[in-house]
Amino acid sequence: MIPQDNHKVYTVGTLTRQIKNLLEEQYPFLWITGEISNFSTPASGHCYFSLKDEAAVISCVIFKRQKRHLKFTPENGMKIKGMARLSLYEPRGAYQLIFEHMEPEGTGALQRDFEQLKAQLAAMGWFDAAHKKEIPFLPSGIHVITSGTGAAVRDIIQVAKQRCPSVPLEIIPVKVQGDTAEFEIAHAIELANTVKTCDLIIIARGGGSLEDLWAFNTQTVARAVYESEIPVISGVGHEIDFTIADLVADLRAPTPSAAAQMALPDQAAMVHQIFGLQNELNNKIERRILQLREYINDLRRRLKSPARVVDDFRFRIEDLQSRLFSLVKNHINYQRERTQWLKRALSGTLPLPRIQAFKKDVKDLQTSLDYFFYAYLKQCKDQVNKQKAQLEILNPSAVLNRGYSITRSLSNGHVVMDADTLNADDGIEIILSKGRLDARVEKVYGKENL
Repeated sequence: MIPQDNHKVYTVGTLTRQIKNLLEEQYPFLWITGEISNFSTPASGHCYFSLKDEAAVISCVIFKRQKRHLKFTPENGMKIKGMARLSLYEPRGAYQLIFEHMEPEGTGALQRDFEQLKAQLAAMGWFDAAHKKEIPFLPSGIHVITSGTGAAVRDIIQVAKQRCPSVPLEIIPVKVQGDTAEFEIAHAIELANTVKTCDLIIIARGGGSLEDLWAFNTQTVARAVYESEIPVISGVGHEIDFTIADLVADLRAPTPSAAAQMALPDQAAMVHQIFGLQNELNNKIERRILQLREYINDLRRRLKSPARVVDDFRFRIEDLQSRLFSLVKNHINYQRERTQWLKRALSGTLPLPRIQAFKKDVKDLQTSLDYFFYAYLKQCKDQVNKQKAQLEILNPSAVLNRGYSITRSLSNGHVVMDADTLNADDGIEIILSKGRLDARVEKVYGKENL
């Protein structure tokens, strides 16, 4: 057993503190890479996790203050690279890395940031179709937010002149690349919504790498597009390029030129379409007029002639006359039978004077009945004769019998009531009381020659 007097004795706390000082002096800051595991964020807001590779595992922490500067959200299984300082946690005697900065490892860091922001905004509903505003068919003006010297603005102006030169363009020049680009773009969108001199916004720039287009992949620009009251068309990059602004915008165009084409209708095509619609409308109106003329001619053919109307009234009068005679006859028979019955009843029950008186009354009643019957019958006959005379007056044959005639045109069968409707050499048909004549007009004398 070795005597303790010849050896220095450390307390646990002293030894741990010295080891901590040695580690922190030897490794003040270092760059390290590994895979995240056991990632957790308690209520304090600090993030605790393990960093591992095929050979070992080390505990790590990044405090809330440094976490705010991260451009991505750490996740389990993510491989990262970061700058940290090595320290030792004295209460447990375990060493750990305290990260000051970290980023996804490799060239896909920006792509990972893009995917994370895309997933975050999708969960917030910023890409939903319900938030998309309708693009005006013919805008009163267009705010173009892009570089004032790039090819994108020249392409948009050229397409606008070709398609619809009457719509004004208001160019709002901004930086489309660099540290301040996202803020200039967002401010330009807010400015357009403040002045509201146009009812459509186009944000655009030419193609480039993911880093070149990064200003359009930021939450700052995405929020400005989402909160814009004016519809926004995004025409960023080439057709294969896709940005967060494209997803939030009300309409995505593959290129700046395509954005101008989507925003403006083809004026020449519109004029051609209008003329086509006008011709189609004229044709439909002409067809409708022809249909109405045919309908009127059909109604004219279906109208009853005066002779048929007279016959209908004659049949109705004869029916009423027959019913009247039947009613009168039945009434007379009834009164006669009633008189006979009363006569028989009186002859068997009353004294002779009363019988004689009743006989006289019966005779007087019979005389009165005969008088009223003949008077009523005469009244009915007079009425029938009167209606018959009216019918005879209305009968066209009676008019012809008085020496008149009816003249009709042989070309259309219409009755001629105005000499100006005929021309010399026109064929006419003259209907007389007895027979008819076919004739030809020698000369026409109008009303002014009478």
